Amino acid sequence: MTSTLSPGFADPVTDAQSCFRAVLDAMARPGRVHTVRGVSAPMPLCEAAGAVLLTLADHETPLRLDPDAAPARAWIAFHTGAPIETDAPAMFAMALSLPDLDTLPNGTDEMPETSATVILQVASLTAGQRFVLEGPGLREPKVLTVAGLPPDFVAIWQRNHALFPRGIDLILCARNKLTALPRSVSIKEA
Repeated sequence: MTSTLSPGFADPVTDAQSCFRAVLDAMARPGRVHTVRGVSAPMPLCEAAGAVLLTLADHETPLRLDPDAAPARAWIAFHTGAPIETDAPAMFAMALSLPDLDTLPNGTDEMPETSATVILQVASLTAGQRFVLEGPGLREPKVLTVAGLPPDFVAIWQRNHALFPRGIDLILCARNKLTALPRSVSIKEA
C-alpha cells in the first residue's frame, strides 16, 4: 500500500520558524496580513491553515477538527502528532466555518491562557466584509477585509471580547495568507 500523504513543510525548520514569527506578529499587530510558504496542505485545507497547524499543533496540544476537514485528518495526525477530537475541549480548533465559540474553552480569570485558539479558514483576506479593529497592538484603528465570516460576526466577537482576559483567539487563514484576531481587540463594522 502506498502512502497518499502529502509532505509537510518543504524546509521544516526554516518554514516553521517563519510561520511562527508570522503568527506571533499577527497576534501582536491584529489585522496585519502575512504570507506563508513552503507547505503542501491537503484538501480542504489552504496552505496557510496547514502551515499554522504544522507550526502550533503537537502531541501535547489537543486539536478539535471541524468534521468538514476530516479528509485532512490523517495528514494532520501524521505531521503533528496532535490528539484529534471532533467535539472535545481542545487547545486549538481547526475550522472551515466559525464554530460556536461558547463550546470552546475560554480560560478562567486566574488562567486565561487555557483558552482555545481557533484556526479559521476563510475565503479571502483581501475581499469581503470590512471590519474596524481597535485595541492593543494598534496605534490607530485598522481596517481588515474578510470574506467567509458569518453575517453576525461583530455581535459574536463582542460577546467574546467582553470576556477579556478570558476568550477565544482567532487565526484567520485564506490561501497562503494569515492574520489574527486576539481576544483583546474590539471589532466593529466599517
